Amino acid sequence: MIGISKLYCGAVEPSDALRYGRDSNKLPSHLLQFSKDKKPVVVWNCTRRCNLKCVHCYAQSRDIDYKGELTTEEGKALIDDLAEFGAPVILFSGGEPMMRKDLPELALYTREKGIRAVISTNGTLITPEKAKVLKEIGLSYVGISLDGMREVHDKFRGVKGAFDMAIEGIRNCKKEGIKVGLRFTINKRNTQEIPSIFKLLEEEDIPRVCFYHLVYSGRGSKLIEEDLTHEETRKTVDLIMDKTKDLFDRGLEKEVLTVDNHADGPYVYLRLLKEDPKRAEDVYELLQMNEGNSTGIGIACVSWDGSVHPDQFWRQHVLGNVRERKFSEIWMDTSNPLMAGLKNRKSLFKGRCASCKWLDVCKGNFRARAESYHNDVWASDPACYLTDEEIGSV
Repeated sequence: MIGISKLYCGAVEPSDALRYGRDSNKLPSHLLQFSKDKKPVVVWNCTRRCNLKCVHCYAQSRDIDYKGELTTEEGKALIDDLAEFGAPVILFSGGEPMMRKDLPELALYTREKGIRAVISTNGTLITPEKAKVLKEIGLSYVGISLDGMREVHDKFRGVKGAFDMAIEGIRNCKKEGIKVGLRFTINKRNTQEIPSIFKLLEEEDIPRVCFYHLVYSGRGSKLIEEDLTHEETRKTVDLIMDKTKDLFDRGLEKEVLTVDNHADGPYVYLRLLKEDPKRAEDVYELLQMNEGNSTGIGIACVSWDGSVHPDQFWRQHVLGNVRERKFSEIWMDTSNPLMAGLKNRKSLFKGRCASCKWLDVCKGNFRARAESYHNDVWASDPACYLTDEEIGSV
């Protein structure tokens, strides 16, 4: 997760994280990525069922009943363990988490245990009544997926009317005073929609947007040819930076982030070296705190059936199941070769990653993408768009 507003526009300084001691249980949400203990943010796919048919769904969800989902009591046992372990955030995802009837009960229980509760949703089911319930729970944040304006979004989500329902969900959250943001997955089908997304931030007074680079997982594994070329990615990241700066220059300080491509960090730094060398120094310090990709360290995933994965995109790698062992035990068990490697990965990289001078602030980018493309966990991430000259290999 690379904060364009934090890094490029100066919304966060290194001192902001340092004054909290960089402990995850003390840091406010917008600084959590700079924690030093890297306790995992846990993505809990609490249900696989979904009312949409998204072309990039890593869970390959459908609108059917799935057997074997964790019960309410099993979910609470998981939350108890995560609270004791020190996980700072549980992100309730799916499928579509709003389709799980006990979601409010589980989210409230999370809050009562001192963990921040966040929901990642398509927004279509957030009626005014359900927004009131979410407000009463005290959610930290609701992230609503929007992959373009009406025509593009509906086609991407496979259901006509999905855009209008998502916008209503956003408005219903805002009426209740719930912090809400957009989640946008970048691909060849929708890069032209990015200016409209920034316009929507202004028109609807939405405080946050996350632009996700495509990960080749689930249905997304069929979209490799629809991922951007390296040159297209550079232009897109530049566009996001330019649009964010325009907002800041006009006094509209939105939180803008890019996710799932840690080459964005060095890219922001290299651009600032030309434009504002002093700010570039601060950005490099923040990138060192961030430490790049956190799969198997600072991000975790628990599936609907209790399976534990290194992150939400690596469902083929099962580390254990919370029905058999506590998450905290599974997560710290390095007898699994993959987990041992992820926690001490520097010497394992191959190709461009092995010789890259940004390895300490990138951590090899996205391993799920590397494995999907090369059939090798430790190969170079094909979505790294930095040139050989920029990574210091020439």
